[in-house]
Amino acid sequence: MSAAFAEAAAAVVGARNVVAAPADRAAYEVDFWHQHRGTAALVVLPGSTAEVGAIVRLAASHGVPLVAQGGNTGLVAGGIPDRSGRQVVLSLKWLDRIREIDPAGDYLVAEAGCILANVQAAAANAGRLFPVTLGAEGSAMIGGAVATNAGGSNVLRYGMMRELVLGLEVVLADGTVLDLLKPLRKDNTGYDLKQLFVGSEGTLGIVTAAALRLATMPRERVTLWLALERLEDAIVLFRRFRDDFGDMISAFEIVSSYGVERAVAAFGMRRPVADAHPWHLLVEVAWSFREGLRDRVEAALAELFEAGLVSDGTIAGSEAQRQAMWRIREGQSEAASQVGEVVRSDVAVAIADIPALVAATERAIAPLGDAAVLLPFGHVGDGNLHMNFVVAKDASAALRHDLLDRLFAEVDALGGSISAEHGVGRLKRDAIVARKPATALGLMRGIKTILDPADLLNPGAVLAAKPPPT
Repeated sequence: MSAAFAEAAAAVVGARNVVAAPADRAAYEVDFWHQHRGTAALVVLPGSTAEVGAIVRLAASHGVPLVAQGGNTGLVAGGIPDRSGRQVVLSLKWLDRIREIDPAGDYLVAEAGCILANVQAAAANAGRLFPVTLGAEGSAMIGGAVATNAGGSNVLRYGMMRELVLGLEVVLADGTVLDLLKPLRKDNTGYDLKQLFVGSEGTLGIVTAAALRLATMPRERVTLWLALERLEDAIVLFRRFRDDFGDMISAFEIVSSYGVERAVAAFGMRRPVADAHPWHLLVEVAWSFREGLRDRVEAALAELFEAGLVSDGTIAGSEAQRQAMWRIREGQSEAASQVGEVVRSDVAVAIADIPALVAATERAIAPLGDAAVLLPFGHVGDGNLHMNFVVAKDASAALRHDLLDRLFAEVDALGGSISAEHGVGRLKRDAIVARKPATALGLMRGIKTILDPADLLNPGAVLAAKPPPT
């Protein structure tokens, strides 16, 4: 990378917002869990869409590859640079303004650097709900959530990020700003271009702002913790809950005994039910009426006990109890990391195939003995499980590829997807390419070539990078 680019970038964003020293770059070169590292040529921090556009134009003219970065909470090495030392990290964290909130229209417009928890709070202050909720919501940013098509625990009711994006503002590879920010529910005026950028991981354009759909704030919410003897019972229970509560179910989460015991030990908490059980469910149901839901849930729960589908269970009696339940669910990987390293992956299969996937994966890793323990948890309601493995400290590098290969083979056998909500990044790129039909890959490469002909936007993520010019 030329010194001329660094000087020109400093003229746009100010010298203090061009980070060159290795020690200062370090935080931008490693993922949240410190498992994937790269090397950046520079880090540039623009403060507005106009500055993003100017930096992208400079990059295009100098042939400098850019990696857009938000809260850096991704799990597939998609938001950090590769090891070439050629790529410039474009941090969007200063684009942190909420431009507009319209409670009557049920939308807000947030810039890419807005932290997810802050967007949730802004919506709540306006009497509305922004329903995307993630374990990393205190650090994750809106631009990254859009770019990875983030999911989370409320997907069952509200959908993934794709369903919540009404409009986008995107900087294209030549620095042009594409304004698609109209917050309209209906706009049948041609191709829905904004959806090209949702889930594209910064490879087609850089999201600088999003118009996001809001929902009605629930007035009554009931949170249950249920203990099960068999994973198969979770599938039966999901059908029963859907029959009884339909779209009022916002979360239906499964957690293994191993994960629960690790979490309560790590966080000094009590298990929500008295005894250990093979499986646990965290279920949340909510509606907009002021009362009456708890009575309905208690009646349904009594029927489940009578049918023998639930071994034990409790309903959160306070917000503190609810938060404790969610702390156990969300803290699975954090707790497991205290006893080993965690090899992470999220996959999806048909809901009915969840028990088969877990059983097959346990059989697949059995030859490894105590070297790896399966830590499955996640979203029963949409077939998305986080199939993580706990291995000995400093063993993840040696075991990662083998474990993921074994897992992906079982996912393939069940006709599933090896990436459900974390994206592709660099970590899963080759595995995805090996599984995509040739026609689909050709279309993906064609779209990339049209929108980023010089391959300067996050090269190497999602699709293999073009060789650098000699």
